[in-house]
Formats: sequence, C-alpha cells, structure tokens
Amino acid sequence: MKIEDKIMEALKEVMDPETGMSVVDMQLISKIEEKEGEIHIEFVPSSPLCPIAFYLAEEIKRVASKVEGVNKVRVSCKGHIMEEEISRLVNEE
Repeated sequence: MKIEDKIMEALKEVMDPETGMSVVDMQLISKIEEKEGEIHIEFVPSSPLCPIAFYLAEEIKRVASKVEGVNKVRVSCKGHIMEEEISRLVNEE
C-alpha cells in the first residue's frame, strides 16, 4: 500500500463534528503528495466560511503525522475565506 493510501485510510478517523462524517467521506481531501517522507495534504473545507476549518486542518495534520513512514506533514487549506491564515498557523513549527 502506498503511503498516500495509508494516510487517506488514517484520515477516515478525522470527523466533522457537525455532520458526524469523516473528512474522507465528505471528500474534503483534494490532494496528498509525498516526497521523501514529507507529506503535503490539500484540504478544502465544506464552505468558504466553515467555522471549524482550522480545527479540521490541525486534526488532519495530527493524524497524518502518526502514519508510519511520515517524517513531516504540511496542510494547505483551500477555498476558505481565511485559507492563508489557516495554512500558516497549522504549519508553524
């Protein structure tokens, strides 16, 4: 199984508390790229004003970081009114 597939499987545990569905089932993960153990995940919240986008981005990063073979995770939020701030904050060291 490729690392991208392992990450997608792991992300099924990241739930949207408002819908009770996972970010995978809601199709909020638009891209997963791996380069030398560093993972880039692109996440699109369900709406441009999603009030829990930062929370979901943090959970995506936390869960993906636990996958075997992953050294570093960067999460990019796309399509949200505060996408730049969310992406910057969730990736601060």
